[in-house]
Amino acid sequence: MNASDLFVKALENEGVEFIFGLPGEENIDFLNALTKSSIKFIVTRHEQAAGFMAATYGRLTGCPGVVLSTLGPGATNLMTAVAYAHLGGMPIFILTGQKPIQENEQMRFQLIDVVAMMKPVTKFSKQASFSTSIPAMVREAFKISTQERPGAVHVELPEDVAQEEVEVEIFPVIFDSLPVANEDAILQAVDLIRSAKNPLILIGASANRPGVHEALEKFIALHGFYFFNTQLGKGLVDERSPYYLGTAALSKDDFIHAALSEVDLIINVGHDVVEKPPFLMGQGDQKVIHLDYGPAKIDQEYYPQLSVVGDIATSIDHVSAGLDLGEKKSFPSLKAARVQIKELLSRYDEDDRFPILPQRLVNIVRNILEADDVVTLDNGMYKLWFARHYCTYKPNTLLLDNALASMGAGLPSAIAAKLVHPDKKVVSISGDGGFMMNSQELETAVRLQLDLIIIVLRDNAYGMIRWKQESMGFENYGLDFGNPDFVKYAESYGVSGYRPDSVAAFEDTLHRALHTSGIHLIDLEIDYSLNQHLGKDA
Repeated sequence: MNASDLFVKALENEGVEFIFGLPGEENIDFLNALTKSSIKFIVTRHEQAAGFMAATYGRLTGCPGVVLSTLGPGATNLMTAVAYAHLGGMPIFILTGQKPIQENEQMRFQLIDVVAMMKPVTKFSKQASFSTSIPAMVREAFKISTQERPGAVHVELPEDVAQEEVEVEIFPVIFDSLPVANEDAILQAVDLIRSAKNPLILIGASANRPGVHEALEKFIALHGFYFFNTQLGKGLVDERSPYYLGTAALSKDDFIHAALSEVDLIINVGHDVVEKPPFLMGQGDQKVIHLDYGPAKIDQEYYPQLSVVGDIATSIDHVSAGLDLGEKKSFPSLKAARVQIKELLSRYDEDDRFPILPQRLVNIVRNILEADDVVTLDNGMYKLWFARHYCTYKPNTLLLDNALASMGAGLPSAIAAKLVHPDKKVVSISGDGGFMMNSQELETAVRLQLDLIIIVLRDNAYGMIRWKQESMGFENYGLDFGNPDFVKYAESYGVSGYRPDSVAAFEDTLHRALHTSGIHLIDLEIDYSLNQHLGKDA
């Protein structure tokens, strides 16, 4: 066999199901090897979209999603999606082609140092210079990609190396066990929790790992502790819980920040500095326990009094075992804060003005979808409303990005989510700005014969930046644009298009689309005039 066959066998050995991407001249040999493989190659219309799909696959499965591109412009087109995975803690394996390294007859045509370019946004970036090194390199890359903190890894396969004849063994896949927290740290955590009058659990991005969801739900139910989460921590504990306070969606002045003034201990589970700080230290005598896979990264905003470092689920179980299992404590101030926050957020749940309010949109989508259906969000003003007001029942059923916060990821993420969960309803929600950044992937979804709902929220502007512009007292400038007729645009791809003209019509359209096969795009005009109600004084 040649090195391309060997590379594909190494990927099969890792359990790879899909490869997303666009090939080029330099990886045609690899593409030919895929024709003899069980791996399905998903051809996309842009490398960035392929990268978003691979990252979402990694996020949902815990196994690296694989993306393929050629050299030069193919690799540069991947960079936003690679950064998205890197900052978001999503395991992804990037394979790029390259010109022959021994006899290149094209000089510097399309030639850039892709390995060096990838290094700042990956955990591992190397060239496979020798065909015999491929099995070890693939195994090492996959291992690094999934180790805490998960992220992006990159291998470059030159054209001449890909064609070399080679005979070498594939490396076995061995999974490492995670370390367990120090016993003294567990005991100190137990003492701090026992002595606290108003402890509060914060669930962050790094808690979104296998096994943590079950340990957290058990811990909260057993001891009656209230909790809140970051945007990337949503759904790890069922938010219908009587102990759920809310989601920290803003940097400051959010409803949840007002509630924190009553708290004397924050048990910070899965803190990830990539998210905006959900609370600020130094506001009094409040103490913080850092409970995570790795040590705290100390700065002026975050300097916990105790670190409990090790496998999160095991640490939670050990702390729980050390606490008194008798009668639960009551936390009346937190209970009152929960009621107040819920009332403030639900104020416009039944408001039927049109164009639709984002608050009403969130309420409708939540009421129609089942507990394990999946919503994927692009980035925009509506994301903040969904983060705070969409009650998430299960992990990874509301997919949003609060790390790179890139526009253009919503539709590609929905395609990947549907491939991973073909039995679930998947709804993609994008603003008109973000949707148009990767709208060409409608063709990919049609070609794959997926069942998808796509809601495009139309305000004919970059709405989040306009909100910021207004809040700073500046005049509206440089943010408005025009749009195509989204219904006709959808129909040109073979997608069913709709433009409801009332809240009732939207609700009916969404319900019918969810129960009809195929791809459905809903062009929905939205009213962001109440964005000031995001603040704590609303």
